[in-house]
Amino acid sequence: MAFVVIVIGGLVFGAGDQYLGSLTAATAIGWWTISVSLLSAPWLILPFLVGSTQRRPRRATAAGLVVTLSALAGYFTMTLSPMEGVRFSLMELRALLGTNQLNEIGALVTGPLFGWLGYRWHARRSWLAAVLVTGALCLEPLAVTVAGRSGGRSGFVWAFEVVVGVAVGTWFFVNARRHDGLACHTSNGPV
Repeated sequence: MAFVVIVIGGLVFGAGDQYLGSLTAATAIGWWTISVSLLSAPWLILPFLVGSTQRRPRRATAAGLVVTLSALAGYFTMTLSPMEGVRFSLMELRALLGTNQLNEIGALVTGPLFGWLGYRWHARRSWLAAVLVTGALCLEPLAVTVAGRSGGRSGFVWAFEVVVGVAVGTWFFVNARRHDGLACHTSNGPV
């Protein structure tokens, strides 16, 4: 049952991301929606969150992969839907899959990795997990700029992403310290 919820959650996330990216200034929402849709960090945080709900590392890794592939399926489904003004065909699907190969390969690597990192954070308060999630949020604007892909992105969205990254990093730090403090008080010896 848990994996059914994970699949549905991934489908909704991916479809929502694509839909958000299709909104324009003409919808009275503004161009920021496209910038939010282009963010990569949420696609890493999704398997991290799902992985952090699992009790075993293999299951967390599988859950991270499943939610990420489900999100891609939701994204592709919305892209080829009448809501996007597209009439579905196998040729359109092949073209879409062909132009997104880097995203598909990335999903096969980052989904399981961030699912496992979520488990590591949940089970051991792994600093590596905390640093990678915080870094994904705080450093994405820099990485995109260095890669030369920053054209048309909203500075406000990037600033907000960095602020969220700092808040998430602070949350990790506080919770890791609290966890360490509790471990020290409940143990009979040095931790």
